[in-house]
Amino acid sequence: MKIRCVWEHNGNDSILYADNLTGAYTRGETKEIALQKMRREVVSYLEWKGAAVPDSLETMIVQEKASLLEISDADSDVLFEEEKRPLTRAEYEELKALALKSAQDFLDLYEAIPDRNKSCLPIRKTFYGQVPRTASEMYEHTKNVNDYYFGEIGVETDHEGTIVECRQRGFAMLEGQPDFLENRVCLGSYGEEWSLRKVLRRFIWHDRIHAKAMYRMAIRTFDGNIPNVFRFL
Repeated sequence: MKIRCVWEHNGNDSILYADNLTGAYTRGETKEIALQKMRREVVSYLEWKGAAVPDSLETMIVQEKASLLEISDADSDVLFEEEKRPLTRAEYEELKALALKSAQDFLDLYEAIPDRNKSCLPIRKTFYGQVPRTASEMYEHTKNVNDYYFGEIGVETDHEGTIVECRQRGFAMLEGQPDFLENRVCLGSYGEEWSLRKVLRRFIWHDRIHAKAMYRMAIRTFDGNIPNVFRFL
């Protein structure tokens, strides 16, 4: 299996995205470190999807984006070349189902945490403020991007209710727009380019970042016995 990687970097700090596995990613202090992590991420991602894991995996860089953002803190503004293509209805329904599965699995992981306000993690700040430490903070942060992501492609919604409910509402509002499958590229906040394909990828990617942080925090804080819903390795 060939893994088509989009490489976004700020200096040596790197994020690699698998553009043919929507939402799969690795991070590293260098491109080489991020590439070394890709096999584990792909195996984890495919097992989470319930898909077969191939015997061989080959990575290839298909796009590069030099960014001024704090890549080490998972800030990103890249738009993949593949994310400019129109969507078929079947493609949309598949990616929508995956984004909703991701939201449901995130909610299930969150609800499995014994004490959602307890954490062993130290206080740390990034470009967007203090890093979420507790399960409650991680959940609220992840849920609250709902209206931001949809808003970047002109869909007015909110982040009320659970992460699943607000994401479902956003998709319902999106589907009320004519020609939404045309996947037009929009200039959003801070001059960043967005498309529907990018929104779908960003939801799954953002869920995975914070689900991994929540799972690892909970394992350390509560001495194991946390369900590995996302099949992280």
